[in-house]
Amino acid sequence: MGAGALMLPTYLFGKSVPLDTPYSVIDPKLHKQLADVALNTAKSRGASYADVRIGRYLNQYLFTREDKVQNTVNTESYGVGIRVIANGTWGFAATDQVTPDGIRKAAEQAVAIAKANGKLQQEPVKLVPVQSYGEQNWRTPIEKNAFEVPLSEKVDLLLSANAAAQEQGANFVNNALFLVNEQKYFASTDGSYINQDIHRIWPTFTVTAVDPASGKFKQRAALSAPMGMGWEYMSGRAQDKTQGPAGLIFYGNTYDIKEDATAAARQAKEMIAAKSVKPGKYDLVLDPNHLGLTIHESVGHPLELDRVLGYEANYAGTSFATLDKWKAKNFNYGSKLVNLFADKTQDHSLGQVGWDDEGVKTKRWDLVREGTLVDYQAIRDQAHILNHDESHGCCYADSWSSVQFQRMPNVSLAPGTEKYSMQDMIKDVQDGIFIIGRGSYSIDQQRYNFQFGGTLFYEIKNGEVTGMLNDVAYQSNTQEFWNSCAKICDESDYRLFGSFFDGKGQPSQISAVSHGSSTTRFNGVNVINTARNI
Repeated sequence: MGAGALMLPTYLFGKSVPLDTPYSVIDPKLHKQLADVALNTAKSRGASYADVRIGRYLNQYLFTREDKVQNTVNTESYGVGIRVIANGTWGFAATDQVTPDGIRKAAEQAVAIAKANGKLQQEPVKLVPVQSYGEQNWRTPIEKNAFEVPLSEKVDLLLSANAAAQEQGANFVNNALFLVNEQKYFASTDGSYINQDIHRIWPTFTVTAVDPASGKFKQRAALSAPMGMGWEYMSGRAQDKTQGPAGLIFYGNTYDIKEDATAAARQAKEMIAAKSVKPGKYDLVLDPNHLGLTIHESVGHPLELDRVLGYEANYAGTSFATLDKWKAKNFNYGSKLVNLFADKTQDHSLGQVGWDDEGVKTKRWDLVREGTLVDYQAIRDQAHILNHDESHGCCYADSWSSVQFQRMPNVSLAPGTEKYSMQDMIKDVQDGIFIIGRGSYSIDQQRYNFQFGGTLFYEIKNGEVTGMLNDVAYQSNTQEFWNSCAKICDESDYRLFGSFFDGKGQPSQISAVSHGSSTTRFNGVNVINTARNI
């Protein structure tokens, strides 16, 4: 939570609006008229290409602790970003004056910046073609708009979850709900006018249990995943739950925060008395809520083409997966079972949109096929480097005031093709550890050597879960880890994890991205004991 707060976009501290302001969407006809002002001005000043993004960004954040509301935050930001190519060079300008005159001045400024930059650039920008889509509309397929749910109903739900945890013996409960709505209008000189209404939601908490006799305490974080959904995600429908070993409940396309908080309190108390892990080699059974973070760090980031090329190194370094490895067409990323794909169209995912922020229709494509590296993530001015004739559609900006650039799409591990459940997998493990939920992590600047913790750890002996463990973390490198992938559960076990505040760039921008997988086994992974004596 603390790390996420540091990554909040600057517009969070923008214009405040009343907490019960009705949700509304601005008429796209007005945005088309304003967009044409930007495009026509840019062309008249010498731009060979121009695009304009008119964005209205709504955020609602709620924070509670035990039986108190700590804070409620509503923000709104509205403005225009204009990107152009003039003399073969990019230029960008933005304004919060959403008027014909304000937009005209910003377009003129963008062209002037491009021409000034052109004096220093040696090679012109090369854009792969994009289809002209005319006028289009897309909306996150939500059932109930979370922004239209009364604030009191949201607060009551969070406080009821806190109370349920305390009834089970939790000493402290911190709870939060994040809601985001991006109303984005894109237009370009390629002839597209695209209106999109994007919704995201993330409920989360931390439960703390304290043993007064020893002074020891343990925390258990929520097993929720941030999703590209509306208020229906909070319904906790029975058909979206999976019963696991040791009384564990895993959530899919809906979430029961009260049920999860209740279980968290019991498990936090159990963690206090759990035995510490013995270091060694173990077969690891990793649930999707945990594995998503490992995918994010060891696959998502190193296969961003700008990192591969060294153009971008902030926050996450460069990449070990250099172009020469891809060109060889035989670089071994993982075992034959490993099929990793990117997908900006996946339902309920954080990254789902109809078109990206440079007017490219989104799609799914392979990154690693049967263990071999086959592609990267590339946008319009990068795709020619890979000899691709189209962009992957993964360009994004976190605000109208930010220039769009290559961002990670949803990156996921394909499920196994044979019928195989989580329970089947555990029965096949003789000496292993079941890891649930994400925890601390560390990975080097080339996204190669790493260490990951988790939320909950259970010992597996002779095909059965025998009890809880503490102080577990595993160490490996990206190739070694993915080559140890031995079994993947089938599609019925497939679930999403998400990162709501993924940072990149300088000045920094945040994006939201999901990672899907089924429960997966990795054989013979090095496990260390992270206990500290204080």
